[in-house]
Amino acid sequence: MTKKINLFANLKSDFASGLVVFLVALPLCLGIALASGAPLFSGIIAGIVGGIVVGYLSKSHLSVSGPAAGLTAIVLTAITDLGAFNIFLTAVVLAGVLQLVLGFIKSGSISNYFPTNVIEGMLAGIGVIIILKQIPHAFGYDPDFEGDEAFFQTDGQNTFSELFQVFNHIQLGSILITLVSLAILILWNKVEFLKKIKLIPPALIAVIVSIILNEFFIQSNSNLAVLKEHLVSLPVPTSLEEFKNIIITPDFSALYNSKVWIVGITIAVVASIETLLCIEAADRMDAQKRYTDTNVELKAQGIGNILSGFIGGLPMTSVVVRTSANNAAGAKSKMSAIIHGVLLLVSVLTIPFILNKIPLATLAAVLLLVGYKLANPRVIKHFWERGKYQFIPFIATFLGVVFTDLLKGVALGIVISIIFVLKGNLKRAYNFRKEEYADGDVIHIDLAQEVSFLNKAAIKSTLMEIPENSKVIINANDTVYIAHDILDLLREFKTTRAKDENIKVKLKGFKKAYQLENSVETPNKVRIEHYYDVMKRKTVKREIIDENFND
Repeated sequence: MTKKINLFANLKSDFASGLVVFLVALPLCLGIALASGAPLFSGIIAGIVGGIVVGYLSKSHLSVSGPAAGLTAIVLTAITDLGAFNIFLTAVVLAGVLQLVLGFIKSGSISNYFPTNVIEGMLAGIGVIIILKQIPHAFGYDPDFEGDEAFFQTDGQNTFSELFQVFNHIQLGSILITLVSLAILILWNKVEFLKKIKLIPPALIAVIVSIILNEFFIQSNSNLAVLKEHLVSLPVPTSLEEFKNIIITPDFSALYNSKVWIVGITIAVVASIETLLCIEAADRMDAQKRYTDTNVELKAQGIGNILSGFIGGLPMTSVVVRTSANNAAGAKSKMSAIIHGVLLLVSVLTIPFILNKIPLATLAAVLLLVGYKLANPRVIKHFWERGKYQFIPFIATFLGVVFTDLLKGVALGIVISIIFVLKGNLKRAYNFRKEEYADGDVIHIDLAQEVSFLNKAAIKSTLMEIPENSKVIINANDTVYIAHDILDLLREFKTTRAKDENIKVKLKGFKKAYQLENSVETPNKVRIEHYYDVMKRKTVKREIIDENFND
């Protein structure tokens, strides 16, 4: 029986964190829509649906869904190729249906195979990206859209070259607002009486102070005033007719277009992978160590994308940046994600003109602290101390995410992890022991529970190195499965090379189904047990060895 969750149990902390996520999500929704070549409001619609609908249906306590930076290139190309936004929306609905199917066939279980060090590397990489991408916004240089996570940017720069461009476009007012905002955010958790104020998040105070400060600069005609292009830019409908035009519906006659299906499948696959990665990351961040049903999550995302596509929204995923901000703000349950969606809906309908006064610099300050918490140097030290097999996939994912994008970085980390697993399996497929005696060598090869074709090269190499006139015991007592490739290899070794080089081979524990004849055992089992005991102590007598191999 599933335990019911009281969404209102932690309302104080969830409302405060939902407010922070709302402030972070607003420019991200707009920026991703702008970069995708879609109407700006389509990003807001996806954010609202992701918060309210997916937030309610999801079993994740921390993850927040909305338009994702990882889909911008796909969306931009698709809108151009399909020729109209309403045709693209058909592909979004189709992607949602496919995600729903993936949830029902339990494809979410694939997330269990994402290594922890890769997930941690992804989070640390995202943290560094957030810091590097927000530095220009903190200085008042905003050519790159909010929410960009790719190394190569749409403005022709990359993550690092953009930092050098900042020096040519410094805006003192933005720097001042960033510093004031950072001071509020940091001191709020340091000053004792401020720490007790749980309902009002420091991010909201920072936003209010920044708006008042910038309004003062504008009214006093100061050169510190932050101009419109460095503020949040939300479309403001001036009439009911304009508001109705915001809602664009899909053209389902385009379902006969094969391109729509290709786009739909592409979005479904990429969005599902990004969602599963974020869910794993959210579960890793959760202080209460709660686990999310990923199959339910895929169904929730599917329903969310179906609804978003129906009312003119972008495709969505569970998003690492918003989820990280949610966790950093102290969220306790999924009520935080729902509140962020409600706030998006209410604010864009009622106070869009106030939202358009928020400087991007103050939001950059919020994200800088989120990035620092994700990219804490202690995480790198932790994996360094756990050895190369943990550290190398971690650091490869970390660098891959920073210098390419999230999916490519994670793919690199997983490939390296698989290589290490295969390498480890090659070694663990058998245990090789050689004990030297004055009268010759006795070599033991104890096969593992499962020996696959992947182990063929290692076992073949071991057999090739066995010297002439040796005695070999190949033990399969603990083995459940042996690949035919390995059986053929052992058969060829015993019948051909062993005879040619006078190698005495004893096979033990091989099943009859393998059609590989076991050596006949000595009737006296006690004598055999004694044989193995004394072998370990290197006191075995030549007569016992010879008798065992001649039986």
